[in-house]
Amino acid sequence: MAQPFFNIEMLPARHGDCLWIEYGDDTRTNRILIDGGPVSTFETLAKRIDQVPSGERGMELVMLTHVDADHVEGLVRLFAEKPLLFAVRKVWFNGWRQMKKSHNLLGPTQGEFLSALLVDRLNASAWDMDAPPWFVPAAGKLPCVTLEGGMQLTLLSPNASKLKAMAGEWEKKVKQDRIQPGDLDAAWALLATRKKFLPKNGLLGTAPNLDNILKRQFKIDQAKANGSSIAVLAEYGAEPHVKRALLLADAHPDVVTASLKRLCTERGIQRLKVDAVKVAHHGSKANTSEALLKLVDSPAYLISTNGDQFDHPDKECLARILKFGKPSEVHFNYRSKFTKPWIAKEAQTKYGYKAVVRDTDALSLVVKL
Repeated sequence: MAQPFFNIEMLPARHGDCLWIEYGDDTRTNRILIDGGPVSTFETLAKRIDQVPSGERGMELVMLTHVDADHVEGLVRLFAEKPLLFAVRKVWFNGWRQMKKSHNLLGPTQGEFLSALLVDRLNASAWDMDAPPWFVPAAGKLPCVTLEGGMQLTLLSPNASKLKAMAGEWEKKVKQDRIQPGDLDAAWALLATRKKFLPKNGLLGTAPNLDNILKRQFKIDQAKANGSSIAVLAEYGAEPHVKRALLLADAHPDVVTASLKRLCTERGIQRLKVDAVKVAHHGSKANTSEALLKLVDSPAYLISTNGDQFDHPDKECLARILKFGKPSEVHFNYRSKFTKPWIAKEAQTKYGYKAVVRDTDALSLVVKL
């Protein structure tokens, strides 16, 4: 009898995200790539792809959650390769044309780069420029898609208002580079001058006290790009052995919480039981709320960051997770001065969890659900 599996790999993407997901059974492996980290992540991604047998190098889905540099740059560099290093069945990405069609939104420069590359590298069945954006409607059931091989993805973020909040900022950023939103020819020409994205041959066609920390007021993330993040519930397998993971990108907690409440109502449950939560925004204190955690029952929380630039994960976020999430494991893909207090044996003993950390010479941290 075929044995199903669902694995999440956190690649070392510095302060960003790059998730490699595999699911299937002993007869077939299906793959999903979520985000590409900053541009330096490309080399790691290429090595991971090279580990896959040459005849199996395909992705059921490549998802860009949002266009922050620490998520999109590695994908721009990856899709700059020609031929592509793998085949792609579907791409989820809220590019300018998707957003403009339904919300009159505009995409920033790196999003324009990726749009131009997707048009050149893929056919319309993989990524349709004129398809509606990925967002959660105000009413009705949450959007749900089943991928090849049986992986079910339920959309939790963004909502329409979070997408609309992006418009002015995105337009300004694109025009700073002297291109017009949606002008893919201009984006292609500009991309050809950005050496960090190009192939060698150029562009071809200590444990803190939790209660003291928790007294600090929770302030929600206000970043518009983060608010536009695509976040999903991923489910694979048949009852009673379904494996579930919340993959929250950099999503805002109010949107995710509202979607989780709707989902729990749909399913007639009080809390959603999952096997893992990929923590939003690299463990930022502004993206993981008490309300969100109280809707989730999970033994494992995953944090992707080396702490560069923004000093993540924040201790307030870890305190909330340990207080309200009560996990048995917390997974880190980096050892840093910001993760060190939570990796310490004293903290693990005091708060009753196990810290799992990627070996420094390992290509990724593999979490088997």
